[in-house]
Amino acid sequence: MKRFFNTTGLCNPEDHYMVEPFRGMFDEIYHLIEAKQYFLIHAPRQTGKTTFLHQLAHRLNREGKYTAAVSSLESAGYPSISVSDANEVFIQSLYQTAQVFLSGAKLPPDPTHYKAGPQLFRQYLSDWSKALDQPLVLLVDEVDALYDDVLIAVLRQFRDGFQTRPQGFPQSIALVGLRDIREYRTWARADNPSIGAGSPFNVKAESFFLPVFSREEVRGLLNQHTADTGQKFSDAVFEKIYEYAGGQPWLTNALANEIVVKMLRNDHSKVITPDMVIEAKERLIEQRQTHLDSLADKVREERVRKIVMSIIEGSPLEFDTLDDSIRYCRDLGLITQKSPIRFANPIYREIITRILNSPLQESFPEEISETAWYLDEEGRLIMDKLLDAFVDFYRRHSESWLERFTYKEAGHQLLLMAFLQRVVNGGGRIEREMAVGNGRTDLAVFWKDQVVPIELKIHYDNYTLSDGLRQLARYMDKLGQQHGYLMIFETKPSTELPWDERVRREEKTHEGKAISVLWM
Repeated sequence: MKRFFNTTGLCNPEDHYMVEPFRGMFDEIYHLIEAKQYFLIHAPRQTGKTTFLHQLAHRLNREGKYTAAVSSLESAGYPSISVSDANEVFIQSLYQTAQVFLSGAKLPPDPTHYKAGPQLFRQYLSDWSKALDQPLVLLVDEVDALYDDVLIAVLRQFRDGFQTRPQGFPQSIALVGLRDIREYRTWARADNPSIGAGSPFNVKAESFFLPVFSREEVRGLLNQHTADTGQKFSDAVFEKIYEYAGGQPWLTNALANEIVVKMLRNDHSKVITPDMVIEAKERLIEQRQTHLDSLADKVREERVRKIVMSIIEGSPLEFDTLDDSIRYCRDLGLITQKSPIRFANPIYREIITRILNSPLQESFPEEISETAWYLDEEGRLIMDKLLDAFVDFYRRHSESWLERFTYKEAGHQLLLMAFLQRVVNGGGRIEREMAVGNGRTDLAVFWKDQVVPIELKIHYDNYTLSDGLRQLARYMDKLGQQHGYLMIFETKPSTELPWDERVRREEKTHEGKAISVLWM
């Protein structure tokens, strides 16, 4: 059986195309194990953590100096479980999963011989460590799936056993999850992050963040398919895949799998084109698979909401959100690891904006998505007519709609995006550019051979128009277009600035480009 692009969990080199799992980190991690340290590995979901852990445990066992196993704590990750019950779940799970990595005398003790108690997990690990003729290395996955007292109890048991390592406790423990250790305090006790002098968090020596795939790693992954099948990913196709996925491991594999398996049905004689990548991207967004759908939960969190709002608006961040919220969103993989702060990749950007504006989109009257009224006889988009319809709708409904909207600060932009999305679903697509602090949101509507640049701005001061003209002209250069639309939203209520004074249209020329300015 040929290898394939894996999108469903643990990777292994016999079945799947794979990027080298350790990504240059093995030596540093091995040094911490040698030094009897406890450390943390964190990365967003579906970025290769489980594959990394399994490969690490197997490698340590093959080299013969340590006994290593992976254990997941996820099965106790629900709020109502007690500490004693969680401890029993932990040792049962560890006994079962250890058999994937070990056999015979290296296996942990039979858990049925143990009685429940608040120190059961520590005692079990202590007994196992004492029975082995090699130091134990334990890789503990899904630590941050635990809640409240259970999470604190686990970490305290690790801290208590730390002093007796390696003869009486694991020589090295890796805590693995979505968040860095600084987040565990908040996650464990949101109402009381300070847990006192007996902190269970002071045994961590180092923290590792698993990065997304580099350009070279994505190219190497795709080349494995070419080596196996002869089917090539051209430079143009590679660039599209890397652009849309941003190196995110699951997205990279999902795009390639969508093309090779779903669209081409494993016919390796067919040529892969850049247009297929665009279609694959749209299909993934429409399917909203679990990985992408999980973003919906994140955007409801207040720390995430602040960052998302600033990205969509293009507004600066409040200073008090800088350290906490940005780091949190970066740990979750939602935004770029470096400035400028923007969504981590175009697919996340599209999914998040669609999640936010879907209630708006579903509330539009049915006639808005009927195609006849905004197309000419040749089936081309009449953008003036479409935007005039939006202005009319916005004038009638925006104040009442935005008042009910969770993201009301970015609601003006989201309302237009929802309106356009409802329309272009009939045969086009929208691409967006946005980042914290850039003062704008850029949209490009693609319809057949038409490309329509649109820039959205909030009216803050006398510089809004001049800044918008300059910024839109640059965006039009990027798209190779000579006409675009600048839409400027007024935030004053209609009681202060009546609609008859607010809504107007102006035709401007900037750097030789024609720009229609719509005030509203």
